[in-house]
Amino acid sequence: MTVKDRSYWNQDNAAHRRVMYKASGFTDREIKTKYHIGVVNTFMEGSPGSAHLRQIAEAVKQGVWAGGGIPIEFGAPSTCGNVSNGAEELKYELVGRDIVAASIEFVTKVHHFDALIMIASCDNIIAGAYLAACRLNIPTILVTGGPMQPGVCYGKKVLAPDLDVAILSGNKHDLEYMEERVCPSYGACPSMGTANTMQILGEAFNLVIPGTATIPASDNAKIRSAREAGMHIFDLIENDVKPSDLITRETLLNSIIVDMAIAGSTNAILHILAMAKELNLDVTIDDFDRISHEIPCIVGVKPSGPFNVVDLHNAGGVPGVMKMLESKLYTDIPTLNGVSLKEVLSNVSIKSTDVIRSLEDPLFDEPGLKVLRGNLSPNGSIIRPTGIPADMKRFQGKAKTFSNDFDALKAIQSGEIVEGDVIVLRYEGCKGAPGMKEVMLSTDALVAKNLQNSVGLVTDARFSGFNHGPIVGHVSPEAYDGGPIALVEDGDIITVDTIKGTVDVEISDEEMARRRANWVRPEPKVKSGILALYADTCLPPEEGGAMQSWVNKK
Repeated sequence: MTVKDRSYWNQDNAAHRRVMYKASGFTDREIKTKYHIGVVNTFMEGSPGSAHLRQIAEAVKQGVWAGGGIPIEFGAPSTCGNVSNGAEELKYELVGRDIVAASIEFVTKVHHFDALIMIASCDNIIAGAYLAACRLNIPTILVTGGPMQPGVCYGKKVLAPDLDVAILSGNKHDLEYMEERVCPSYGACPSMGTANTMQILGEAFNLVIPGTATIPASDNAKIRSAREAGMHIFDLIENDVKPSDLITRETLLNSIIVDMAIAGSTNAILHILAMAKELNLDVTIDDFDRISHEIPCIVGVKPSGPFNVVDLHNAGGVPGVMKMLESKLYTDIPTLNGVSLKEVLSNVSIKSTDVIRSLEDPLFDEPGLKVLRGNLSPNGSIIRPTGIPADMKRFQGKAKTFSNDFDALKAIQSGEIVEGDVIVLRYEGCKGAPGMKEVMLSTDALVAKNLQNSVGLVTDARFSGFNHGPIVGHVSPEAYDGGPIALVEDGDIITVDTIKGTVDVEISDEEMARRRANWVRPEPKVKSGILALYADTCLPPEEGGAMQSWVNKK
């Protein structure tokens, strides 16, 4: 392996930086002649999605040493969203994406790494790693932590979302029994939540080596694939292959196609759009809208079907899904393997099953995600059609308004919310929360009270990838910016049509204008710290909701 310019490390005036590495245990020869590979480890003991990442990081470093470089491991912040579920602090999670990206950017810039290998699993942590890859634009590979195995309770497979509903059911014995069994291994909760959605999309982004994203955390193939990633990074370095070479507009359009097909978490929209902004690519929410009319859901992973992500891996994984979608994908684009996507897929063979269907025999005739617009959300909002009961594809009801998730939960539990109501939950968006909170309490309570077939919910907040039902999120403009959702009053008629793609409040333009003239922006819920900084610098959800105030100034 021929190492390129090392002047930053070889000059006489570089002695001060060399001595720091020597004092850390690296030799003069290694420092001066070998590639320095930053190994980003989002290890954290408090989550099954990240508590096993030390072992994966060691395998990555072994691969780097074997490939002839020196691995320099450092940590990036990591959390588990499930820990803050039901607490006000859940609003920090989306903000965490930007903190992770900034942390990786900070360390990488200071230490002048030649390349990065990032190890991540969950939700906004892995999304932040992708965002950092786009921002730094040096050769990068991401190694996923993989999904956990499903639990077994009373002879039935159970996943973490089942526990969320059980908490609100009131059956203490069943809750305690399930709590001991629902998460039996390391790895990301194996439903199509944000964690697994973003791991899967890593292969579509060309940041995760094909076929490796869904290897279960408990499978030793995960360790082998991590070691291979450590060695493969040198192919990218030698050929100067950067994220901007691999993540093109066509690449991101492919990721949208895959996301529709797997019925991925609605949060993926935020993350894909933020990546597009970072790379100055012309990808907008309109692309999601257009593609949603072309790509049906073909993957039966919960909440869109009865299976889990381990089942998906065993049925063919991401390459299998992309093979089924081959006729719709841009296949002339390059991949991490150094060949075109067409060449990668030429080696994939798969048959249609209940886990991964063909386009000719989809699981649903609808996409996994859909964009809704109307006078209640002129800039767009999001719904997951595959998680909606058939008789709620179009629903209409009287609005009952709330300004936070906790008040909506109390109303559901007290019986205030009845059949035919539409909960309007506002001031929980990017600026209003701030942080665009996941409103899991009220959505889980609707399921626990068996109201998901008769009650709708519309919000400027977002949802967990676990959530399902007739729930509309990402309403924009958000309430804090004076969007129409701020002007809804109790008793207004809300109409949501997932077939036509509309969300409206049945009041006249004149009445809307009258209410807007009388509207007063509320005091910020948070006035200091990172949440306040986020509120001051974030883009709206239809532009990714990231702290990227500079992108529109380019």
